[in-house]
Amino acid sequence: SIFTVLVLTLLVLLTVATFLWNLLVLATILRVKAFHRVPHNLVASTAVSDVLVAALVMPLSLVKELSAGRRWRLGRELCLVWVCFDVLCCTASIWNVTAIALDRYWSITRHLQYTLLARRRISNVMIALTWLLSAAISLAPLLGWGETYSPEQERCQLSQDPSYAIVSTGGAFYLPLCVVLFVYWKIYKASKFHMGGRRRNAVVPLPEAAQVKEASQEPQMVFTARRAAISFQTDGETWREQKDKKAALMVGILIGVFVLCWIPFFITELISPLCSCNIPPVWKSIFLWLGYSNSFFNPLIYTAFNKNYNNAFKNLFVKQK
Repeated sequence: SIFTVLVLTLLVLLTVATFLWNLLVLATILRVKAFHRVPHNLVASTAVSDVLVAALVMPLSLVKELSAGRRWRLGRELCLVWVCFDVLCCTASIWNVTAIALDRYWSITRHLQYTLLARRRISNVMIALTWLLSAAISLAPLLGWGETYSPEQERCQLSQDPSYAIVSTGGAFYLPLCVVLFVYWKIYKASKFHMGGRRRNAVVPLPEAAQVKEASQEPQMVFTARRAAISFQTDGETWREQKDKKAALMVGILIGVFVLCWIPFFITELISPLCSCNIPPVWKSIFLWLGYSNSFFNPLIYTAFNKNYNNAFKNLFVKQK
C-alpha cells in the first residue's frame, strides 16, 4: 500500500539522517582542536553510540520490518548479534545523555570546584562506566540469561525472562531516568536561587560620577567611579546567568526528548514479560523506532545550543570545497 511505502521511506530517511548527522558531529570534533576537551568528549561518546545505532541496529530492524509478519529470517547467530548491538548502543546512548546532563549540572552548581582538570577526569570516568554498564547488560543474554531467538516462530527479540527484563530496563532506562529528572530539578532550583540572589543584591548605579580626591601634596590624584564600571560588573553577572540559563534549557530539552522517545518502549518491555501480555507487533515497532529516533534528535539538540558547531560545520564544508 501507499501508506506502507511512505512509512518505510520515512524509516530509511531516518536511518540515513541519523548516521550522517552524527558522523558529521564526530568529524567536526576530531578535526577541530578546540573541541578536544570537556564537554565535547561526552558529545563525541554520544555521537559514537548514535552512529552505531544507525549503522548496525536500524538497518537490521528495517529488514525485519520488511519481512512478512515481521519475522526474523536471518538465522540465530545474526539475531544474537543484532540484539547485542541493539542493547549496547541504545543503552550507551541513554547513559551518555545522562552524563551530559550531570556535567552541565556540576558546571552550573559547582563551577568553582568543578575545575577543568576535575571535569576531564570525571567525564572520562563517566564515559568508561557508560560503555562498561552497557556491555554488561547487552552480553547477559549471550551468557545464557534468557532466550532471544525462537526458530519455531521465527522471532528475534529481547530476552523475555522476567528477571532480565527488570535488570535490563532498570539499568538501561529507569535508573538514568531518575538521575536526569533529579539533575534537572536541581538545575531548576539553582537557577531560581541565582536569579533571586541577583535581585536581592542588585547594584544601583550612582546618579552622578563620584569623585574621591586625595587632599595631599602635588600632584593631586583623582579616582573616578563611573557608571560604565558598575555596569560592566553587572553585565558580567548577567552573562553568567544567561549562560547557565541556556545550559539549563538545553538540558531540559535533551531530557524531555529522551523521555518522550524511550518511555513507551521501556514500559512495554517491562510489562510484557511480567504479565505475559501479547502486545501487537505493530505497536512494538512504533515504540522501538520512536526510541531509535532519539539518536537522531541528540546531535540536533546539543549543536543547536552551541554556535561553535555551526561555524565548525561551515568551515568543514568550505575546506572540503
